[in-house]
Amino acid sequence: MFIGGDYARKFGLVQGLSLKNCASDSGNEGSVGDRIREERVRLNLSQEDLAQAGGVNRNTQGTYERGGRNPDTSYLEGVAALGVDTVYVLSGQRLLSTGLSDLEAKLVEQFRSIPDDDQRTIVRILRAMVDDAARHQK
Repeated sequence: MFIGGDYARKFGLVQGLSLKNCASDSGNEGSVGDRIREERVRLNLSQEDLAQAGGVNRNTQGTYERGGRNPDTSYLEGVAALGVDTVYVLSGQRLLSTGLSDLEAKLVEQFRSIPDDDQRTIVRILRAMVDDAARHQK
């Protein structure tokens, strides 16, 4: 779950990367800017939405998307809270691409895009369903 600005640290997603300008264009799917734009469109967000979440102005957001500058860690932590796959932005590789079906990946993506309270509700519902299924299998 996205709790505060600690997404990357909690999940160890940016270990080994420098704290400033940690993005690189070494990924497989275009530039960092292209991937930021792709994530913004995927999440149906405006440039202003990402700029505010990342603590920058809209002009800086546009500069990121055009590839004129790479974002720093504080920006990435802020936009991660909106559901941006920051590992994908940095590396060009989706975290969910290994071990999950397309349906599972879509469910995780949708789960990550909803508020924390709703995430907790879904976890409680799933836990109850799993417990119920386990009781019926005995």
